[in-house]
Amino acid sequence: MALTGKNKMLPLRRPMQTDPEPSMKNTAALSLAVILGTSLFTTLSHAAGDPEAGAKIFPRLCGGCHQVGESARPGFGPQLNGIIGRPAGTSANYVYSDAMKNSGVTWDRETLIAYLKDPKGVVPGTRMIFWGLSDEEKLDNLLAYLQTFTQ
Repeated sequence: MALTGKNKMLPLRRPMQTDPEPSMKNTAALSLAVILGTSLFTTLSHAAGDPEAGAKIFPRLCGGCHQVGESARPGFGPQLNGIIGRPAGTSANYVYSDAMKNSGVTWDRETLIAYLKDPKGVVPGTRMIFWGLSDEEKLDNLLAYLQTFTQ
């Protein structure tokens, strides 16, 4: 309320506003961009994994049956050098199950994650005895480690 002559109270007139102020729109757009950018960066950095952490996981979860590295050879399971991009059931000097040889799977990040989560679900009839791994961070780290062994 505003005072006018003879102490009369009159309401203050405010301009009618239909849209938020432009600065509010800019702030909202900037906030959204920061949130999306941060979540994308977090997702990409998480997806890359940590090869050093994967090196600690591999011996415990995989090393009983599989080998990697320069002197890797098949054991209870095939050696895993160059697994990324390789068709399933094709590593030399290992006798695969018919299910694995005929699966039609080519190992990439997505198929390996699915297989490591549920081997018999991805390749029914596989001989791989593994209960599955559901921890996304461990999967990412393990794959980052395997990707360091190209051949």
